[in-house]
Amino acid sequence: MSAQQPHQPQQPPPLSGIPGVKHIIPVASGKGGVGKSTVSANLALAISQTGAKVGILDADVYGPSMPLIMGATEVPKTGGKGIIPVTVHGLPMVSTGFFIRKDQAVVWRGPMLAKMVDQLLNQVEWGELDYLILDLPPGTGDVQLTLCQRVALTGAVIVTTPQPVAVNIAEKAIVMFKQLKTPILGVVENMSYFESSTTGEREYIFGSGGAEMISREWDVPLLAKVPLATTVRETSDGGKPIVLTEPEAPASKAFVSAAGQLIEIVDNLAPEAQPEINF
Repeated sequence: MSAQQPHQPQQPPPLSGIPGVKHIIPVASGKGGVGKSTVSANLALAISQTGAKVGILDADVYGPSMPLIMGATEVPKTGGKGIIPVTVHGLPMVSTGFFIRKDQAVVWRGPMLAKMVDQLLNQVEWGELDYLILDLPPGTGDVQLTLCQRVALTGAVIVTTPQPVAVNIAEKAIVMFKQLKTPILGVVENMSYFESSTTGEREYIFGSGGAEMISREWDVPLLAKVPLATTVRETSDGGKPIVLTEPEAPASKAFVSAAGQLIEIVDNLAPEAQPEINF
């Protein structure tokens, strides 16, 4: 009798992308309150200004803010194959906020969150996109885990402020993505400094050097240092992000620079790092 062959563990099938979408880029943060959704919206709009086709998926089930930031006045409709995104400022967008009442809190366990992520990934008619920007909830929980296990991601963008506590927790997000084999495309330092409109002096309200430390320690590009400005908050609250309303503002220029760097980084990814796309 021949010796029995040792059992070989079955390898999971390779992850595939979303049909028609070339690059899926989650924007993440370790903690809340760092302006991740504002960065996501302005980054998506800045990328679209280069002529690329860009969509936004707001997967922050706990605190979806993209409908407010983007000024969405309609809700998605149901099509033949699933959900038809709303179009806002020329970008197709779907948000968990469209499906949750304002007076409703999301108190879901892991399986419910996983089901929601699956629906957002597989039941939305995105058409053909060059980039799909995913606005994630803060932290390293079920939504992030499900996302990385369900779909091939091009790579993640990490948002932090210069504050040490935000930097420390942002590093935990980096560790998570690395454990899940998702490349880190770069880091954006939001609320980097406040610049006086009268004197031009800069005040580093939340400290300084945080994003540089992340870039150096983790060998990831520093995409932008976005200043703290009232206009960034006002334009986001008004549904017309600053990239659209004040293109010459320092914050807008920072977002545009970040978008340009991000496109270049994605274009230069090694072929084996590119996600498998099913069209």
